[in-house]
Amino acid sequence: MELEMVRYLSKLAKLEFTDEELERAVEDMTSIIEIMDTIKDIDITYDPYKDNHNVYLEDLRADEAKPSLDTAKLLQNAVSQENCFVVPKVVE
Repeated sequence: MELEMVRYLSKLAKLEFTDEELERAVEDMTSIIEIMDTIKDIDITYDPYKDNHNVYLEDLRADEAKPSLDTAKLLQNAVSQENCFVVPKVVE
């Protein structure tokens, strides 16, 4: 990155730099741009097996209905017996 470009960008951002700070900013921005250019080397092709962390549908358990807990037993310790639990008020 060139010194004049950094000076122009700092003016747009309303930042004031000394000459030494501008030189250091040029070095820093140049290294940042070089790092960002390495992104071009990354392979971003979509691979459904790799992107799904090797989870295959045949490896998952079957979705089977099972009996639930008895409602009366669940509510035996509830304050109200109207098929609900009463919880403390947390928002006023």
